[in-house]
Order: sequence, then C-alpha cells, then structure tokens
Amino acid sequence: MLIQLQGLNKTYETPAGAFAALRGVDLTIDSGEFVAIVGKSGSGKSTLLNMVGGIDRPTAGSVNVGGASIEGMSENQLARWRGRHVGLVFQFFQLLPTLTVAENVMLPMDFSSMFPPAERRARAIRLLARVGVADQADKLPSALSGGQQQRVAIARALANEPPVILADEPTGNLDSATARDVLDLLRGMASAGTTVVIATHEREIGSVVDRTVHIADGTVVK
Repeated sequence: MLIQLQGLNKTYETPAGAFAALRGVDLTIDSGEFVAIVGKSGSGKSTLLNMVGGIDRPTAGSVNVGGASIEGMSENQLARWRGRHVGLVFQFFQLLPTLTVAENVMLPMDFSSMFPPAERRARAIRLLARVGVADQADKLPSALSGGQQQRVAIARALANEPPVILADEPTGNLDSATARDVLDLLRGMASAGTTVVIATHEREIGSVVDRTVHIADGTVVK
C-alpha cells in the first residue's frame, strides 16, 4: 500500500463549539490506484485529502504515505516532503496570475530544487504537451479557458514527478465535456503508475476510477 490512514480524527474549534470533520477514518490506498472520495459538501472529503497531503494535521490517528509518518513532521519537514511527494490540483486552479503558464509549472521545481535550473523550462513544456496545452506556454493564465487552466494545474502538479496526485473537486468548475477530458487525463496518470485521489460530489465518477470511497458526516460509509 502507498497510503494508510488509521483512526483518523479531525476536530475544529468553532464559535458554536467543537466540530468533528473526521471521525475514526481507516483507509488504505495502493500504489497506482485511482480513488474517488465521494460525499456531499461538508462531509469531510476535502479534510481527508488535506490530511493525506500534509496540508492539515489530524487531531488523532496516523497518516502514512510511502512509508513516511507525516503527522509527526515539523512544518518545514512537511513542506519539503510535500514538494517532492505530492502534487495538488484544486477546483479553482490556483495559478499565479502574474506568471506565464510555463512559469507556473516551473514553480514547484524552483521551490524543491528537483531539477537543474537550465532544464526546468524544457521540462515544463514537456508536461504542458502531455496535457495538451504546450501552445499556451507563454500566455498568462487569464488568457486561457477554465479547462485549459485546469490542464496547466495538472501539469504543475506533475512537475516534480510525485508518486501521489491529490485533486480536490478538479471538475467542479468545468462543463461536462471538459470535465470528462480532465478525468481521462487523471485516469491516464494512474494507469502510468501515479496514485491519484480525488475528492468529488459527483456520484457518476465510478466508471472512471478504480474505487469509490463514500464519506458522510466525517465517517467512511460502505
């Protein structure tokens, strides 16, 4: 297995009192598996994804990714680990508006120093070609359609060859045809050996992924 969550709990303190976003979650995901975490808004699926990516920390329980127990890492250790092992894709793309498309894809390489500086642009162009938008490399994100921006975001997530891609509602801002294209891209990555975990409220996802995990009220349900 690549990802193992055991007894995962996450409680947030709110003005209205404690809110349990995750409650006793146990989950294992194998290397190269394409898994969808499916649930309604507020069910805990995004919180679960954030735990796997080390973006948020559990209140209790353990998170093991690729043999690394990440819940005990310091913030600096987590940042270094995440830069090399996890690629993140968001619903609203999160591309930096003042950087070109190619520069956005190069950004993770610059942060993690994974590739020599002289090789980074060429690598970015290859990744953009892989997702079908190499011809947009020198444009600003605002010049691209939503579907093109999501493709750029996927290329950026692949920048450092991470073993895990986490995508939070990656098709939520796209029309149905473009959404299918994005899911096909993610499917291809899983088929090539990358572990892909997406959080979505779309129940029709089952025909694309290897496995669907349903979550409700912070608990995995069968």
